[in-house]
Amino acid sequence: MRTLRDVPIGQAATVVKIHGSGALKRRIMDMGITKGTEIRVRKVAPLGDPVEVTVRGYELSLRKEDADILEMSE
Repeated sequence: MRTLRDVPIGQAATVVKIHGSGALKRRIMDMGITKGTEIRVRKVAPLGDPVEVTVRGYELSLRKEDADILEMSE
């Protein structure tokens, strides 16, 4: 399974599935990240946390734990 953390800087991928449940999944979906959404990785902090991405035309920073629940297309 390829997650958002596996997407290289400058590349884009599409969300295939959001793993997880409850408040975490709801928070991710409230940020506009849903199945079929394209996400482009802009930057990754030196220690890998957070990951800065572009979603639906705006910039967003996600923790590693949040990026790990997003299954991405190849």
